[in-house]
Amino acid sequence: MTLVSRSAKVILFCLLVLFALLFAGPVPAEPSDPKLSNDRCLRCHGREGFSRDDVYGNERNLHVTDTAFADSVHGEQDCVGCHQDITKAPHRKGIQRKVSCVTCHVDLWNEAQENGTVDEHARLGVVVEQIESYMDSMHARPNLEDQSRTNATCHDCHDAHYMKPFDSENERQHKLGNPAMCGSCHGDVLKVYETSVHGTQVSEGNMSAAVCSDCHSQHGVTETGTNDARVEVTESCGNCHEDSLRTYLGTYHGKITRLGYGETAKCYDCHGAHEIRPVDNPASMMHVNNRLETCQTCHEGATAGFITFYPHGDMHDRENYPEMWFASMGMIGLLIGTFSFFWLHSALWFYREWKDRKEGKNRPHVLTEALPEGKTHFRRFNRWWRLAHLTGAVSIMTLTLTGIVVLFADSFWAPTIMRLLGGPETAGYIHRVGAIGFMGVFFIHLIYFAIRIGRNWRTFEWFGPNSLVPSWNDLKDAQAMFRWFFGLGPRPELDRFSYWEKFDYWAPFWGMTIIGISGLIMWFPIPAASFLPGWAFNVAAIVHGEEAFLAAVFLFTVHFFNNHFRPDKFPQDTTMFTGRVPLAIYKHEHRREYERLLASGELDKYLVDAPTEPQSAAASLLGATLITFGLFLLTLVILGFLGV
Repeated sequence: MTLVSRSAKVILFCLLVLFALLFAGPVPAEPSDPKLSNDRCLRCHGREGFSRDDVYGNERNLHVTDTAFADSVHGEQDCVGCHQDITKAPHRKGIQRKVSCVTCHVDLWNEAQENGTVDEHARLGVVVEQIESYMDSMHARPNLEDQSRTNATCHDCHDAHYMKPFDSENERQHKLGNPAMCGSCHGDVLKVYETSVHGTQVSEGNMSAAVCSDCHSQHGVTETGTNDARVEVTESCGNCHEDSLRTYLGTYHGKITRLGYGETAKCYDCHGAHEIRPVDNPASMMHVNNRLETCQTCHEGATAGFITFYPHGDMHDRENYPEMWFASMGMIGLLIGTFSFFWLHSALWFYREWKDRKEGKNRPHVLTEALPEGKTHFRRFNRWWRLAHLTGAVSIMTLTLTGIVVLFADSFWAPTIMRLLGGPETAGYIHRVGAIGFMGVFFIHLIYFAIRIGRNWRTFEWFGPNSLVPSWNDLKDAQAMFRWFFGLGPRPELDRFSYWEKFDYWAPFWGMTIIGISGLIMWFPIPAASFLPGWAFNVAAIVHGEEAFLAAVFLFTVHFFNNHFRPDKFPQDTTMFTGRVPLAIYKHEHRREYERLLASGELDKYLVDAPTEPQSAAASLLGATLITFGLFLLTLVILGFLGV
């Protein structure tokens, strides 16, 4: 080949290359971050048996069935949409492969909120709520054995590659498959559960049977044994066993459970948890042969009387619980009878006294000139009577506060009051201190009268004018009082103690007997159960609560009216705090005794000076404090009674 011909070929080749560059357009560059297609991922992961060892040395199945994945809720997603750290195939060695279900769903939900497409992604919002619940659960906490991982991740419960819609029967966490799913980590618990009444029903395909998530929740799983967990599980039982929960909440155990206190008997303490069996099953904790042993787990030394206690007794069910029904009906009758009479008595009294004052009917006048110098008041009560009254008042108010918060545990204010009291355990101690204070007043009275009767047994006046024992004269005074109410006669002249004062005096001691005995039964259940049947505790609880309700309402309505709120006394009477009453008022209220003392010449020894200004101020402040607190307690009682 000549030199010319070789040169011609080189020139021609260069022209061809130039032509190609001019008319072929730009050459695409290799993408810096290529997106892997699902098909490319499935070249490896689609092979059956494909697996690798994880960081813990355990074989991990990495096979993904393409058709099953396509039918899942994530079927339209790209693999790298979740596996965002994967950018090459085959994968780089040493790469940490992480999938953040939480981040992805939260980001998508935030995006939906920003774009105004919340309605189109309502289910996504539910998922985010469940995520928030999960983040507060024990599953989201670091594992004790390996702090680098949590106790359970999303994909431990949800198979991300084959996740079906929530209501799909093929979904891995579908209700009937829930025990097996949880059992993949909690194998020992699963074995016990499968033998229980719940587990056997699940194996039979009963969709109503309780599974793990029914009791422990789906995402907000709390650590068992904690106070919150004990309370929550009890509520979970009630989702299926509504009647049992209702009757349980009527007991002391149930009431303080409602107040958030976990350290008392819950459903599973008596019936078992994962191993729960029918009551007639010999292996059941509540079988008649095992019941006492079950009670003894909390009540060490419990006797056979505990067995007949009604843990789910219903006072409205006469057929099955006659003792409770009769006790309830009896207390209701007592409540209706007492309030019907005394509220009517108070209403009529208010009207007549208001009308007399409106018509200008004045109280009897006492000539102070005829009295010893400065002695313008009558000594009505000595210091011991006043101290006993104050101790009794404080004790009753303490008992009322700590009692009604349990009696009306379902009221909105009850949890707040209980927290202020320091919780049920502290409130229980305070309640018992109040009980001891009131019992102290009661027994000191008994000792005092026993001594007086012992010293003066021949001359002791059981029914004299100075006695607090009711007599026929009290009945006559009550009749005369009602005639005055209706304008049929004059206002009766009363002796040292009126019939309503005697009732006010004896009513607390009647209540003390009923409330005290029932309270002691519940305070000391083991000794009580040694000679009483178990249903006596159910009756004691009814009587204790109803009598306490009667006492509180009577004291803060009728007693307050008689002594502070009727027209002649309003806004308060401080006689019980100073021990003294103006002689004119005393003559008006107790004319019969006044005339008797005046005639016998004994009046002078009862006359005393008026209280000093500091004494009057202190008495008024103390009285106002007790009255205000009493009205506060009455308000709580009314709200509780109305179910508010």
